[in-house]
Formats: sequence, C-alpha cells, structure tokens
Amino acid sequence: MKPIKLTGKIVFQLFTLVSGIGLALMQTSHAQPVQRAYLKASNTASNHYFGRSVAISGDTLVIGATLENSDATGVNGDQGNNGATNSGAAYVFVRDGTNWVQQAYLKASNTGSNDLFGQSVAISGNTIVVGAHQESSSATGVNGNQSDNSATNSGAAYVFVRGGTNWSQQAYLKASNTGAGDTFGGSVAVSGDTVVVGAIFEDSNATGVNGDQNNNNAIGSGAAYVFVRSGSNWSQQAYLKASNTRAFISFGGEVTISGDTVVVTTSLENSGATGVNGNQSDTSAFGAGAAYVFVRSGTNWSQQAYLNASNSEMDDAFGWSAAVSGDTIVLGANGEDSSARGVNGNQSNNNANNSGAAYVFTRQGTNWSQQAYLKASNAVRDESFGDSVALSGDTLLVGAIHEDSNATGVNGDQNNNNAFFSGAAYVFVRNGTNWSQQAYLKASNTDAGDLFGVSAALSGDAAVIGALHEASNGVGVDADQSDNSAANAGAAYIFRGLGNGPRLALTPDGSGGYILRFNGAPEVPYQVQRAPSVTGPWEILATNTAPISGLVEFSDINPPPAQAFYRTVQP
Repeated sequence: MKPIKLTGKIVFQLFTLVSGIGLALMQTSHAQPVQRAYLKASNTASNHYFGRSVAISGDTLVIGATLENSDATGVNGDQGNNGATNSGAAYVFVRDGTNWVQQAYLKASNTGSNDLFGQSVAISGNTIVVGAHQESSSATGVNGNQSDNSATNSGAAYVFVRGGTNWSQQAYLKASNTGAGDTFGGSVAVSGDTVVVGAIFEDSNATGVNGDQNNNNAIGSGAAYVFVRSGSNWSQQAYLKASNTRAFISFGGEVTISGDTVVVTTSLENSGATGVNGNQSDTSAFGAGAAYVFVRSGTNWSQQAYLNASNSEMDDAFGWSAAVSGDTIVLGANGEDSSARGVNGNQSNNNANNSGAAYVFTRQGTNWSQQAYLKASNAVRDESFGDSVALSGDTLLVGAIHEDSNATGVNGDQNNNNAFFSGAAYVFVRNGTNWSQQAYLKASNTDAGDLFGVSAALSGDAAVIGALHEASNGVGVDADQSDNSAANAGAAYIFRGLGNGPRLALTPDGSGGYILRFNGAPEVPYQVQRAPSVTGPWEILATNTAPISGLVEFSDINPPPAQAFYRTVQP
C-alpha cells in the first residue's frame, strides 16, 4: 500500500483491519518542523538572560532568567521591582491546544542578590527543579536554614511541584558537605522522584560513590548529589565523584538522568583516552573532557562506564553538554576541531578550530559503544556546535551558539556569515542505528550576537531553544520581536514536528481484539486513535505516557467488525 499523510495531524503510523487481518501502511515521511511560539518573560528587561536555561516535559516548559532582578520570593510574587540585582527567576509556560500561556513565575524562597536562580532548570511531569549556584547559605541537606549568607556561592537547588494549575515550593536542597564556592546547583536534572545536582567546584578527593566528602584535598574536582522523594519528603541518596578525581576538572558540569541512569560530565577532564572505559589515569590532554555513567540497582548506585570522544584531544571540551534518554546518551564537545560535516565524517583533522561536535553512545545490556559522530551541515571554525544538546527517543537536537548565518526559521540558507554569533540548532533523527539531519533551525528574528541555541530541550516532537542575548522588549507569548531596545533580555522559541514519530505494531490478541505497541519518547504523552476511514472521524481510545523504556502498549478489545484505521498522535 502507498503511504498516507493526513494534513493538519501529526500522523506517525496507520493500520487498516480487513477481515480481521492487520495490514500495515508505510510510515509517513519526516515531519516538517515549524516554529509554534516565541516566548518572552512577563517582566522583560535588558540583561535578564531569559533563556539561559530551558526544560520541557509534555505540555509544560520552564525557562530560567539568571540575571532577573526582583526581590520577590516563592510563586507569582511581585515581579515589578529591581530590589535584588541578579537574583534570577524562572518562568513556567503551558500549552492549551495550540496556544502557550505563562502559568507561573518562580523565585527562590530566600531570594538574594547575585544568587543566579535559574542558572539551571529541569522538569519531569509536575516537578520542576531550579538551580541557584551562587546562593550562599551554609545549610546542609534538605530544608535547612536558608536565612544566612555565610557560605558564599555554595549554591542551592529548589524543588517546585504542581497541584492542578498551582505551583508551590516543596524542597530546598543543599549539598551534604556545603562549602563556600562549591556552586551546587550549576546543573540540575530530574526524572520522576529523583533529582541530581552538580557542584563543579566541590573539593574532596573522594572517588566513586559515597566516598569521604569531608576533605578539601582536590580543589575544584567537583561532585554530584542524588536526591530521592518519598511522598513529599526528599532525602539525599548518593554522593557521586569521578572514578579518577583530580583537582580542577569540574566534575558535575552537566548532569542528566533517565530513570535509573545518570550521566555526569567534566569538560575539563584531561585524559587522552578514547571511546568507552579507556585509560583514565592519563593526564596528557587537558580539557579533552569525559562523561561518567552511573546506574541504580534498588537504592545503590555504581559507575557503569567512563566515556571519551572517539577523537579525544586537548581543549575539545567533550561533555560540555549532555543528555540521556533510555539507553542513548549524547555528549557535546563545543571545542572539537574537525572540518567534517554531517554524520560520521572524517574526524581525524583539526582544520576547523572550535567548530564543535556531538557524540552518540548506546547501551546493549550493560555495555556502551559509540553509535555516531555528528557535525553541523555547515561546519566551520568557531561555531561551538555542541554547546547544548537535547535527546528524546530517536530525536536529537544540537545547538551551535556561534553559528553566523542570517537565515530565519526552518531550513533556511545556512551558507552565509552575515549574522555573527546569531546561533543555530540542528535536528537529527535515528532510523534503526543510522542518524541523519532532519532540519536546520534558526530564530524567527535572527540577529547577530543573540546566541540562539545556548540552551535546548526536547519532549517528543516539541523543542524549546533559548537565545539569552535576544534583545526585543516584547512581553509574554508571540510579542513584537522586531525591535532591539532591550539588550540581552533573552527569548525562547518553541518548535513542533521534530522527529520521525513512533512505529506502531499491531497483533491479534487471540480473543478477537488487537494489541497495539510502539516505542515512544520517554515521559511523553501519546494518544491512540481509531477511525472508520483515513478521513475520520478519529476517536481517542487512550492517552498513555511513555515510560522510561519508551514501550507503550494498548489493547483494543472491541474493534469494529469492518475496517478500522489506527494512529498515534502526540497531543
């Protein structure tokens, strides 16, 4: 049968049932990504850096503005003053149909000048985590005394939860070994009831999991902390260090989590190892970078792998950005230097300094291997491809903040350098084990210096991309973006239609019904729909959120006796 494409719908796979036999129609071709919204803060002002961090889960996203200045505390406070310079804020937006609206304005419970609340953000369902890596209390653990400022730049993280449409702060997280200058909260991640927080300037010389944290014998070595929730109560579950802890490697620069798998990176690690589980005692390549994979069994964590680039070299900054989804990891190296373009090109030269690269690793059982080496389709020197990465199922997004074209929107002309450091993002999709570039994304109001792609997040077919130096003075959703009167105010852009979508499989259940299965993007909601013809009307049979494994299963126990069509749709 020929492929069928339904206009106006996100159609991934269709089946027709004739005389009780399921006949598969071929999967539709790649969707064409489109920009759906342009987001600004509700209190836009110059130098707020709205878009410094972004995260998305289903129909909810959160955006950090690290240099926002109000002295409000908590949720939906007074944002109309500048009483706490560079205190920072985070903004929650939700999708209603095709429209995005701001749902909440988040501040720390102990707002202070220069805390940089919003430096990092993460979301999973109804839980948001916001990092403030320059917060200065000396508290330790969960919900300690946050009223002093005796540990300058020790850092903190704040957990917010949603009930209905209302957000409230649930926890105030600090390191178990809080120290001045540790910058706990510079990176955060959340998956379900587990939160991970990085502290790149933590100083102990411990290695591995739950080592001795009560010394400062490896300055700037860095650490990561795992917290878990039981009911509404949080507690620290693990203290993670590199297996080759050394001073000044800044372990914890990025943290990311998917279920029971955590990845922690250090873009300053200096081993010359390549690939998986190489020699980590070598110190011949300062700033080459590395990533460390930890897994949980029950309540116990252990390191599963030590990852390096396949062309590891000094100052490549492998691990500058990181994302994990199920059994796939992507790691950005914004200082990588090859002049290759596209997928799996020649990585053995250094003809394009700081062009950047991204590396995909996959797991079989407990073993990791590199699956792909990704470069921009217009790779040239100094573009910083890999400055941000995001991953959802078989869709991957890579930001390049120093890309220079003046193109706008999707798949524009990338072969000019007329908008210096405007930034771009690149969408890649996987079929089987093969990756290909699907789209080249630019802001709808591309301008020099905006740094579009400084942050990126994916959830199913939806992406949000930050541009912290964007300069319009617009407020809210889809405001006027044509002026540049608010320098470095920042913006974020939402795109839909990324990726291939899941492949739907249908089998008889032996009782007259049918079982439908597909691998979706973890933690993304999908609808299963049925219709008597390809033109509809479409009936929603179920809405299921894909688990961490991605596998969604639905049983249609009462299919119609005549033909029927099935499809999956991301709402």
